[in-house]
Amino acid sequence: MPRKKPSSTRKKKEEQQLKRAVKRGPSSEALQSSRRLQSSFIRPSPEYLDKTKSLASNTPLIRPIPSGTAIHPEHVTDQEPLTCTRRPKWRFEMTKKEVESNEAGLFRKWIKQTDELLEQWQSRSNQTSIPSSPTYFERNLEVWRQLWRVVEISQILLVLLDSRCPLLHYPPSLANYLADRRVILVLTKTDIPRTSQVEAWVTYLRGHYDIPVVRAESYTSKATQDNSERHRFQPYLPQGLREQLVAAIRDLHSKMIQPPEKVKTNPAWMKGWKPSVPTHIDWEAALQFDSETPADPMPLERSDEAEDGETTPFLTVGLLGQPNTGKSSLLNALFGKTRVRASKTPGKTKHFQTLFWTSQIRLVDCPGVVLPNYVPMEMQVLSGILPIPRISAFPACVHFVSNLLPVEKILKLTHPAASEEQVVDKRTWREGMKPIIKQTPSWTAMDILLAYATQKGWFTAKAGRPDVGRAANALLRALAEGRIPWAFWPPGTPPEFTGSEPGTGISLAQELEDDIIDDEDSDQDITAENIEEDNYSNDDDDAEFPDTTAAVGSTLGRFALLEVEDDGGDDDSENEEGIP
Repeated sequence: MPRKKPSSTRKKKEEQQLKRAVKRGPSSEALQSSRRLQSSFIRPSPEYLDKTKSLASNTPLIRPIPSGTAIHPEHVTDQEPLTCTRRPKWRFEMTKKEVESNEAGLFRKWIKQTDELLEQWQSRSNQTSIPSSPTYFERNLEVWRQLWRVVEISQILLVLLDSRCPLLHYPPSLANYLADRRVILVLTKTDIPRTSQVEAWVTYLRGHYDIPVVRAESYTSKATQDNSERHRFQPYLPQGLREQLVAAIRDLHSKMIQPPEKVKTNPAWMKGWKPSVPTHIDWEAALQFDSETPADPMPLERSDEAEDGETTPFLTVGLLGQPNTGKSSLLNALFGKTRVRASKTPGKTKHFQTLFWTSQIRLVDCPGVVLPNYVPMEMQVLSGILPIPRISAFPACVHFVSNLLPVEKILKLTHPAASEEQVVDKRTWREGMKPIIKQTPSWTAMDILLAYATQKGWFTAKAGRPDVGRAANALLRALAEGRIPWAFWPPGTPPEFTGSEPGTGISLAQELEDDIIDDEDSDQDITAENIEEDNYSNDDDDAEFPDTTAAVGSTLGRFALLEVEDDGGDDDSENEEGIP
């Protein structure tokens, strides 16, 4: 009996399976390693999801938005501080299994203690009928091991903070963890907020932390020969900002080659003291990198210690930060070309990577780690720290962001109730009768999702109802990536000094133009080729938003290109072999 030919659907499925198999490669070792380093978070309870869905459907949004909403709240002070888990001490005579067992045991204890503190905080916050939101933090020990290693091998650490809400990315847990390290705070995505907001944050951070603060931009528009309306970008750091960053690193390096005070006062110690970093570094080499003449420097020595065992032949600078803060973007900008792959989805970086900026400066890129902090999950989603497709409580997130900025005005939505057929009043008006005044219906978060799905023509396949899930996914991604611009002001800023119009909240966009950004969301990686050719759209067709560039005077599409994925084939990459 002749065999039936496979249908077109079956053929398509087989082709997809073949593509996935080719992508995985002949061995599953890389796939297992990737899964081992996959971020791990808690899952909200079904009761919480049901309550927040009801909240989003029935609770009217706060309109007009209070002016104080644009000011970032202070850190929680009446709660026991959270901590970052530290690598336990180890001895050279310990086996690898013993070291890992010790780390796992202490990590489980830290997870339990942190969960107890967060449960107390959540129960304190739940004083009303509104359900208190959980907060997420990294629960995978393998991801924390990456952070430990980068902190250990780095002499200077660049901590990257999203300039829209820097305090979220530098919580007390991280500040205490790095208290004995040499740190530089780098404000990224400075093209999104107003210049006055960025300057206010620089002043605030310098006043509260005795740490250098610099700004950074990572991409610039690329001139195109055709008349395409789509923006094209290339890695670029303005020379002025490059000089500020290099000057901050140089200043810390100059302190490192000077003996500490306790060594200076002890002649015996002073006689044998030598700096742990090279004393002479060619700083001009770091300043002269550009995209026109990119260099590919190699180290003088590839070992962490020179042959005499005294000093390393290069200065190691580590890049730390939560997911989606722009670590890889800054790394590419420092080289003037794309050296590592990036993705719009936070958490793509799995392994830390090492690249040599010059023959004497080594850069180490660390995977993003979601840090423990007393902030609601919705705030983490708004800032792009968490992968939005993995968030199931999207009604709670939309309700949260809609109370911070007027989404319905920004997207020019029509209330679902306004489209209902109006009942004609056939009564005859007589003198003395009061006219009937039709009130404008109040907006809820679910109204916004229904209106936006209807506006875009997104309906479910079976029931033909507005696809609110797709609308929420598109809205939250646009907010996280900066295509709908927003930013907070530092704590303590007087509302009259923000310069915001009444009712705008944290929004930086007013009535938007009708032109659309044709930048569809995806999880695809962003390489050198598709950055320069602007070929980073996908097939999801779920995120078209009004172009906010004209509203704030800057180009925002570049900030979708934020996270790195481990390349796996970089000769300069560091691994953990031989590390206890």
